[in-house]
Amino acid sequence: MFPFFIAVILVFSTFACLTSCKAGQKRFEAEFLLLFNTVTKIVGYSDSEESFTEDVEFIYDNMKLYHELFDIYNDYEFNNIKTINDKAGVEPVKVDKKIIDLLLFAREVYEVTNGKINIAMGPVLRIWHDYREAGVNEPENASLPPMEELLEASKHTDIDKVIIDEKESTVYLSDPGMRLDVGAVAKGYAVEKVARLAEENGITNMIISAGGNVRAIGDRGNDRGNWVVGVQNPDLESSKKHLVLLSIADMSLITSGSYERYYIVNGERYGHIINPDTLMPPTYYESVTVLVNDSGLGDALSTA
Repeated sequence: MFPFFIAVILVFSTFACLTSCKAGQKRFEAEFLLLFNTVTKIVGYSDSEESFTEDVEFIYDNMKLYHELFDIYNDYEFNNIKTINDKAGVEPVKVDKKIIDLLLFAREVYEVTNGKINIAMGPVLRIWHDYREAGVNEPENASLPPMEELLEASKHTDIDKVIIDEKESTVYLSDPGMRLDVGAVAKGYAVEKVARLAEENGITNMIISAGGNVRAIGDRGNDRGNWVVGVQNPDLESSKKHLVLLSIADMSLITSGSYERYYIVNGERYGHIINPDTLMPPTYYESVTVLVNDSGLGDALSTA
């Protein structure tokens, strides 16, 4: 079950529909926090609140499982990405097939993006994460990581040292200094997998928005047409909220950028996306949006 506040949101959404929607299917909304460190919003058309709530619970439960499996910070009753990192250079870790599939997908993405998306960049990303968190908490003392420290960490980012045994369902990091960070692909990948699973279970006429990952499951149904989604303006101070509105069905709209997760050093903004070639945040764009059939691939391409 998802947190209680979801039920409250559903109650208010149901009231709005009862007073403004036409007979037949009604429009409902739900939100939940924490999964993949973002707010996930679900909008859908359903015959009843009970039916919509059941569908949202299905999506939440599956998203939660992927979140916990791909988590690099917390331990659970089962092995996850953090377990693999903790056992780097020690021993192979037996994991759920969902992790194996993600890592194999990440290898393909590594090739497609010419190494721009590298899940073995964990040592470098962890340094940036720590400096960014410190800078957000104490802006007056914000600083950049020393390049010497980043270069030393980059010596432990060889993706070929991620040893995947599909038959045994194990993962082994042969470099003790390596750490996986799947943030560039995990959320979009999970959204796509859960959306497909939802479709297989008869769920349709729904759209999932998890941070910058938007995935439409079908259209709005009953001849209402496609979903209309907006590409957020990275200039958060602008009066124009969206750069453009797009009509989608059974597709994903993915946006990545430095305009939400960043910190400021000496008046300059430094985002959370790191270029593996320079070991620094890119400065040549504010955001990138892609329209694709696969949310996982879109997540990677928009970040690359």
